[in-house]
Amino acid sequence: MQVSIKWLKDYIDFKETPEKLADMLTMAGVPVENIIDPGIGLEKVVTGRIEELKPHENSDHLQICTINVGADENIIIVTGAKNVAQGQIVPVAMIGAHLPNGMKISKGKLRGVMSYGMLCSAQELKLDLEALPDDQKTGIYILPPDTLIGMPVKDLLGLNDVILEFELTANRSDCFSVFGLVREIAALTGNKAKWPVITLKENSSDKINDLISIEIADQDLCPRFSCRMLKNIKVGPSPEWMQQRLEGAGIRSINNVVDVTNFVMIELGQPLHAYDYDAIKGHKLIARRSIEGELLHTLDDTSRKAKKDMLVIADTEKAAGLAGIMGGFETEITDKTTTVVLEAAKFYGAGIRRTARSCGLISEASGRFERGTDIENTIRALDRAAQLLTQMDVTCAAVTGVLDVYPEKKKPVTIDFTAEAINKHLGTGLDSRIMVDILRKLEIKTEEKNGIITAFIPSWRGDISCMQDISEEISRIYGFDKIESTLPSGLALQGKQSDKQTFVDKLKNIMVSLGLCETVSFSFTHPSILDKLNVPADHFIRNAIPIMNPLTDEYPLVRTCLLTSVMENLTRNFSRKNNDIKIFEIGSIFLPKALPVTELPSEHLEIAGAISGRRNTFSWSEDNSPADFYDAKGIIEELLQKLSISRCTIEAGEQFAMHPGKTAVFKKGRDTVFTVGELHPSVSSAFGITKPVYIFTADIDILMKYTAKTIKSRPLPKYPSTSRDLAILVDTSVEAGIIEKTITKSAGQYLSSLDLFDVYEGKQIEGSKKSLAFSLTFQANDKTLTDAEIDAAFQNIVEALQKNCNASLRA
Repeated sequence: MQVSIKWLKDYIDFKETPEKLADMLTMAGVPVENIIDPGIGLEKVVTGRIEELKPHENSDHLQICTINVGADENIIIVTGAKNVAQGQIVPVAMIGAHLPNGMKISKGKLRGVMSYGMLCSAQELKLDLEALPDDQKTGIYILPPDTLIGMPVKDLLGLNDVILEFELTANRSDCFSVFGLVREIAALTGNKAKWPVITLKENSSDKINDLISIEIADQDLCPRFSCRMLKNIKVGPSPEWMQQRLEGAGIRSINNVVDVTNFVMIELGQPLHAYDYDAIKGHKLIARRSIEGELLHTLDDTSRKAKKDMLVIADTEKAAGLAGIMGGFETEITDKTTTVVLEAAKFYGAGIRRTARSCGLISEASGRFERGTDIENTIRALDRAAQLLTQMDVTCAAVTGVLDVYPEKKKPVTIDFTAEAINKHLGTGLDSRIMVDILRKLEIKTEEKNGIITAFIPSWRGDISCMQDISEEISRIYGFDKIESTLPSGLALQGKQSDKQTFVDKLKNIMVSLGLCETVSFSFTHPSILDKLNVPADHFIRNAIPIMNPLTDEYPLVRTCLLTSVMENLTRNFSRKNNDIKIFEIGSIFLPKALPVTELPSEHLEIAGAISGRRNTFSWSEDNSPADFYDAKGIIEELLQKLSISRCTIEAGEQFAMHPGKTAVFKKGRDTVFTVGELHPSVSSAFGITKPVYIFTADIDILMKYTAKTIKSRPLPKYPSTSRDLAILVDTSVEAGIIEKTITKSAGQYLSSLDLFDVYEGKQIEGSKKSLAFSLTFQANDKTLTDAEIDAAFQNIVEALQKNCNASLRA
């Protein structure tokens, strides 16, 4: 948002310099980012008339100009320009001028003739070349023949102004208008605003209801829709003062009708759109949702296909424009337009934002609708635009009546507070009269009864909804610098990390030490990612919370599964040819108790990761073997060991995103501590991945539950150990984890370790059987075990395996 000092002074008088005013506004929460002087470098450039023009005796391309610049004597300037002639009035840079393009002007001799200045082109004056006719874009800039001699060029071109460029926060939508800024200046300076009187004489016998109708088909996207009509209008250039005001706001002049809609948008903060009445089919405008795939031919002469839920303004045949963003090409204002329909509406901000991002069309109007416009301002804006157009063109006639569809009136907002509550909130001791006076300056009416102050919030201040907002208004106008800084009161407690934060830090350090890189992602996702991950339709993670104002269309939901973020990061790396991946992420997921959300969702921390590509870093001393399932499983086993989580049962398992035959779950009792497996082939295909990927996931709360809280140590054994090998035949369906559990339970107290060292299926074994070979280590802390003790334990193991697993010793 930018606006000129001249435009502000049209409505309020103030003596502060632009720099001082910018500082006051910034300190009051209306930050000014830049102060721009468009006339800088033109201080010594004046208008001059060419009194005499003759060729240079020593050059075939130079000419000697005698210039009248309004001084006692004419000056001589040597120029090589071809488009100058005697009697023309041109911009003249005098000696000492420092032009906007960086050129310094000094006297000099050209082929023996002294030159005391320079004739200027539009480019050297840094004028907007696109707004100039073709014959003025090159060569010396020729001024109108009735231009006064000796006049400063910056005054002539309306560049004797200062532009304030604001960097406003999204909540202050009222300040995206001149009127809103004037209210702030009035409150800060104490000066009274001079609001223009908006009155419209409806000087046409026609009634608008007989000529056009309007309708709101989707009230959730358009709560108010209003129109006015003007007849006998002559489309042409705007007055110079209006062009200068718009230029100061960064908007190029187009024609009087379009310029007035832009002027009112900047002045009142209400975007307008003008239609050629004769181009509206059926003479009806409808605010409705677009039909999927319907064509839109917008003002930038581009055909677009509408997407579902876009809001359009349509006539009886087709969409006539993207609501709040850009009008349609067929109904645009042209030189042949004689009857104009002006539209002002209130649109749902989030819908406009999504449409603007989807179409790549960000405009001054869409920016205002996104932040929120004043729903009570539509009729006033239409009257102001019609008033300006009728003042410019005496033949222009305002049609009697206004169309206004406003199904649900906005309820007035009132806030009750006490001076004591405000002072307690701010740490001040302000009198209630000071507070009421500040609110009055901001045009917020108040009533006081029995010590309770009631504030009646105007419709344009949609950011004020509670007592805390009132305290902010009082403090910023009173002056933050006047509020004494104090230390917080209360008990001082030493800050420290929670147990979970400390655990998460430990977890991150372990994962990094195992060679993985941590990633950090937004806590948002898209439903298509859940589809790609094979999430069942009835799975609870499908119940994701929709975001009311998503950052982009790519992230409309709050994530319910950390794998969505991991897979996005994985595919992003693959697309950039980073094929050796070892990543993990620890982040929150959000599970609502019900949809739509009526209370805060349940927040859980998860860890998830993925590995793919080469097992080792590419090096002459390392092989190029690819990582496999056992690399991922080994990472989890090492992690659990470092967390002192022991005696986990490893079983074959299932998970929607993992290969059903290559998935393992680490369990403690009924809890799943970790799930690890190869990415499901259909998931790989959905993400466009052509190489094996191994993923893992776990819940942080479950990991914390089984992590050892204390570490116990014991001395090294004094007595030797004895090892026995056990080779058995079992059905191929029997899992090794069940065999290990059976051995552990039946071995007694002396079994110290158990390792599976061989698995065999093939010749010499039945087709339905497999051979498993284990190494058993027996050891006691208080004696050397005898063969008889070991044989007894071994025999118990064999009997338990035969009984529980239908196993037999392999010969």
